Amino acid sequence: MSSSDIFIGETIGTAILILLGAGVCAAVTLKRSKAQNAGWLAITFGWGFAVLTGAYIASGVSGAHLNPAVTIGLAIQGGTAWSDVPLYLASELLGAMIGAVLVWAVYYGQFHAHLTDPEIVENQPAEEGMVDQSTAPKAGPVLGIFTTGPEIRHMVQNVVTEIIATFVLILAILTQGLNDEGNGLGALGALITALVVVGIGLSLGGPTGYAINPVRDLGPRIVHALLPLPNKGGSDWGYAWVPVVGPLIGGALAGGLYNLAFA
Repeated sequence: MSSSDIFIGETIGTAILILLGAGVCAAVTLKRSKAQNAGWLAITFGWGFAVLTGAYIASGVSGAHLNPAVTIGLAIQGGTAWSDVPLYLASELLGAMIGAVLVWAVYYGQFHAHLTDPEIVENQPAEEGMVDQSTAPKAGPVLGIFTTGPEIRHMVQNVVTEIIATFVLILAILTQGLNDEGNGLGALGALITALVVVGIGLSLGGPTGYAINPVRDLGPRIVHALLPLPNKGGSDWGYAWVPVVGPLIGGALAGGLYNLAFA
């Protein structure tokens, strides 16, 4: 596939992934949203459908990686040329940022209502999961719409959780194989992957919010830092490396195990 195919497919597919995924987080979180407080099941299934939609859109164009961990895993497995990896990663990050901006546009009024509500702004707790709340950074009231975060802030555990969860995802993708054209998951593969994402969210998502995708967290976190949101609080850059490094390690381990056990 050409460089333009990779760029267009990964940018659009990842933008749709984040639009629908972060969109369900916004729907569940924000005041004046009809889905407020819909809960964890809504989030896990929303992200699963987000993966399904993004993968269907991009599969025939770029192979629908939509995730640097997938790209790295496929490069180690041999299904993606290493020379294409930088373009995949850049396109995925750009798409994630576009998707996050679109979520802000869709929920513009709800963001304003939420972030100007005195009850929300004045009673915002310190970052969730910090053992010593006196030293915890203030959590942005809408940060969880854009990024993941741990319930217990223990960096080693948090990284291990992301490694294991991402390992499961990438191994499930690699063992499905490529479609008949050899350029990405077919329609059934996209559905299976979406269901795997739902399963990971239900089973392994509780500790960290299951980023399992570096750009799913990094792109929207950058957008959160840049958007003109009133009273938005910090973007918690001290934690930002965890949902980037953990998934990349998990993807690399899955690619290596695939070559050892399945190739």
